[in-house]
Amino acid sequence: MTDDVLDLARRAVETGALCDPCLGRLVAERSFGLTNRERGRSLRVAVALADDRPVADLEADEPCWVCEGESTEERAQEWAERAAYAVADYDFETFQVGTRVPPLFEENDALLRADLELDDDTGEALKTELNREVGKRFGRETDSEVEFQRPDVQVTLNLGDDTVDAQVNSAFVYGRYRKLERDIPQTKWPCSDCNGTGLNRGEICEGCDGSGYRYDESVEQLTAPVLVEAMDGESATFHGAGREDVDALMLEGGRPFVVEVDEPRQRTVDAAALEPEINEFADGKVEVLDLRQATYEMVERVKELDASKTYRMQIEFDEPVDAASFEAALDELEGATIEQRTPQRVDHRRADLTRTREVYDIEGELEDERHATVELHGEGGLYVKELVSSDEGRTEPSLAGLLGVDAVVTALDVLDVQGEDEPFATEAFFRDEPADAAGNDDHEDATGGEPDADQSRGANGGD
Repeated sequence: MTDDVLDLARRAVETGALCDPCLGRLVAERSFGLTNRERGRSLRVAVALADDRPVADLEADEPCWVCEGESTEERAQEWAERAAYAVADYDFETFQVGTRVPPLFEENDALLRADLELDDDTGEALKTELNREVGKRFGRETDSEVEFQRPDVQVTLNLGDDTVDAQVNSAFVYGRYRKLERDIPQTKWPCSDCNGTGLNRGEICEGCDGSGYRYDESVEQLTAPVLVEAMDGESATFHGAGREDVDALMLEGGRPFVVEVDEPRQRTVDAAALEPEINEFADGKVEVLDLRQATYEMVERVKELDASKTYRMQIEFDEPVDAASFEAALDELEGATIEQRTPQRVDHRRADLTRTREVYDIEGELEDERHATVELHGEGGLYVKELVSSDEGRTEPSLAGLLGVDAVVTALDVLDVQGEDEPFATEAFFRDEPADAAGNDDHEDATGGEPDADQSRGANGGD
């Protein structure tokens, strides 16, 4: 085996000027703990000893024909410093380095292995070497740690045009919101008359008075700007755990949400301390609570975690209803499995399907013979307005159907949104201090890759 390695090294240096890192990359899988530069230098010395020749005779006296000088320590330090400069205005703790290698360098690597009768994937690729060596230096320059899955920043070295690209990944803040006024959508609602432009056939759009939005405000617009300013970001995206109807309130426990702040210059903030600022900014229309900095995985969790919801509804009947019939109908709905065809009010934007949802608990009180208040805890995705009205028979069973009296929800409040099997807020999805230290809510209990080809180790409807 030793003779094989020596023979490989001997033949490699005879191909032309070859630097120590490119020589060492041919045997990168050997002798754990060495750099490729150390491997290459050791092979060169070993060949000189075995052949009783001066080491100088085996050293390159011109730039390496494979990497054209990109593997030098000086060049790695230069790349690291330039990458650090590219993200100097940003606060970050984790990073990843990637490299775009010109086709010429890849061809040189392939030619070297072909000359030595090696497989194309023998050893280590040039970009992997550079990612690691530049990454180590970049980490020291910026006092940051390499992260392969979702780094705060990613820098890419473009060898072909000698440039550095920097990508600053988003920061995320989790919380719950209460919506205290009706007719406020969760997110910006572009005007359908002008497609959000504010203009219709060159004139100010009458549908939105030129604003481009159907509603002047949204939960997003009443919360996200404060976080964007605090993090000195470029913009933000609001992600909610489902959404309530625009005419519904969101009360009591609130609805989970995540604000994704794009390109934050200040990544770490005291999220809990921003709650009063946001609430003041929202001017009593929206309140937030339980704010904490989260990981990007929290976005998917908020959007995808199965959740149950609790509602309070004000109901009006077309005809008088007696208390016994009302209580009997509620008893029928308690624990019932409801079949619902997509409601007529949303069938223009959702597929026409029939779904089943569970009613977990329901109770109510007649205020008079034609008005009632009902509270309901049900499975996520249950259309509760249609559970009351029947939607012309598209929901079975329904309160109206069981009573034989037309009924309509005149006011809807969402009281709580909770994970079906586990809480939304678990420690694995947060970046900041544990729940107690961060002032986390009493509402929910907080519990506790491989790089791609250009990256290296071194461096629910309803309501």
